[in-house]
Amino acid sequence: MVWVIVGVIIVGGFFLLLFMYFMGIYNHLIKLRARFKNAFAQIEVQLKRRYDLIPNLVETAKGYMKHESETLENVIKARNSAMGAMQTAAANPGEAGAMQGLVGAESALTGAMGRLNVVMEAYPDLKASQNMMQLSEELTSTENKVSFARQGYNDAVTTYNVARQSFPANVVAGMFGHSQNAELLEFDDSEAIKEAPKVSF
Repeated sequence: MVWVIVGVIIVGGFFLLLFMYFMGIYNHLIKLRARFKNAFAQIEVQLKRRYDLIPNLVETAKGYMKHESETLENVIKARNSAMGAMQTAAANPGEAGAMQGLVGAESALTGAMGRLNVVMEAYPDLKASQNMMQLSEELTSTENKVSFARQGYNDAVTTYNVARQSFPANVVAGMFGHSQNAELLEFDDSEAIKEAPKVSF
């Protein structure tokens, strides 16, 4: 009878330890997911700052570029599209479609900003404007912060994905809502955010 009780205690203890071990793995995955979502929030802060600077830049340019309204409108449209894509990505950090949408929108915005930069070359007074020079510095600084935040996000996503795919965490991940890899934020075909655009005023 004593051996039966000891056996039940040993088996019960084993299952309790096993449960605690798997609970630890689950909690670790939750922490890693929270880290990459927080890392994306840092990108979101910097992108919002960037999106706030662009209308100021366009308003400043309007005073000098009266015949370039289409170029300026295209920048604002691309900015609004990128802002919408960023909001979608912020609601689903790491989700593949949301990240790809953000990459595409940022690429279009960078292209529109590049075309604006080319047109601005024909307006030396605009380039010499104190307000434009200040906006240029702020935009460049913000681009650098976005790039740094993107690297932090990608590092956090990689850590999460490796932990999620490792055994025995992959068993726990599949059972408790961690079955998909989080998507990195990569800019393959454009220079958007990967490096600050060459904006010279």
